[in-house]
Order: sequence, then structure tokens, then C-alpha cells
Amino acid sequence: MSIFCLLWVPLFYLFRRSFTMDGGSGVWALILGSITAIVQFFLGYFVNPGGFGHSRVIFGFIDIVSVPVLIPVFVYFIILLFKRFSAQIDFANFALLWLIPVGALKALSWSSTNDPILLVMTPLLWTALASGISYFISLMINNFKWYKAVFFIPFLLILPAAAAVTYWAFFSQQEEIGFALLVLTNIPLLLSVISGIRHGR
Repeated sequence: MSIFCLLWVPLFYLFRRSFTMDGGSGVWALILGSITAIVQFFLGYFVNPGGFGHSRVIFGFIDIVSVPVLIPVFVYFIILLFKRFSAQIDFANFALLWLIPVGALKALSWSSTNDPILLVMTPLLWTALASGISYFISLMINNFKWYKAVFFIPFLLILPAAAAVTYWAFFSQQEEIGFALLVLTNIPLLLSVISGIRHGR
């Protein structure tokens, strides 16, 4: 399972890169991702997860699943602002590259637990979030209209929350809810792959 945690994100990135353009900034993604991984490795978790309640969901959101993906998405947005959105826009490839060193250090630190939720489920949720968020942003900014923002912004908010609840459901041994949410969080990923293959991006 540690091998899966180590290799899933880079392999998914290579698969996605086969039909997309990364728009540059790949070196920065790897450098900043490495710095983030090292800092978190030494600082540890920011939230005390407690038991099975709300604190576990918040812990999953901040320390495990959602924030590790939202940080590179935000950084990439800042980079695009400086570039005035002149580059090929692809939030997912930037976030996936960022997550490669994060996944490597997590595989190392989580290997002693041998926990499939951390070593298997978490990398799956990372790629689902990175691809899904990028997909919704692309739909929103393509021929931008105000009503697109009204429609797609809720999806951008719901997806990271759903990923954190997915982590909580599996941790709480509520597998039916967990698998249902896992399927739902991966639907945008599937749509983004289909769209990317069809349009060559």
C-alpha cells in the first residue's frame, strides 16, 4: 500500500499529461510541493482529530485530503494572475506535480500504520480533487458568464468538503457511505478525462 501511495499520483499525472498541456510552471510545482511536504513532515498535523465526530472531518479536510490539494490550486491561480492568464491553464497538472513529493513523504510517514484509508484512499481523493476542481474551473472560465460562476462555484466548495467526509466515513467504518461518496467525488475526474481525451487537452 505504501507503493500505491508513492506511485499513484505520478502515474496519474503521466496518464493525464498524455492528453493535456501543463502550461509550464512544472518545476515550481515540484519545488514548492517538496517544501510543503518537508514543512508538514516536521510540523506534523495541525488539527487534533479526536474521535469520530466533526473534528475528524475537519482533520481530514485540513491535514489529510482537501487542503493539500487546495494549496497548489491557490498558488497556481496566483501564478496565473502574474502571467495575466497568458499560459495554457491547467490547475490539475500543476496540483498533481505538487502532490508528487507530498505523496512520497506521506508514503514514508504513513507506512508504519499500513492503513488503507491513508495509503490508498487518500491518493485517490487527491487526484479526484485536483482533476475535479480543474474541470469545474475550466467550465467556469471558458467564455466566462456570470451565471456560470453562480452555477459552478458551489461545486468547487462541495467537492473538497465531500472528499473530507469520504475520509471520515471510511475511518468511521461506514463503508456504504464512504464508497458512495468516493464514486461521487470521482465523477468530475471521469468527466475531465473524457473531455480531455475528446478535445486533446
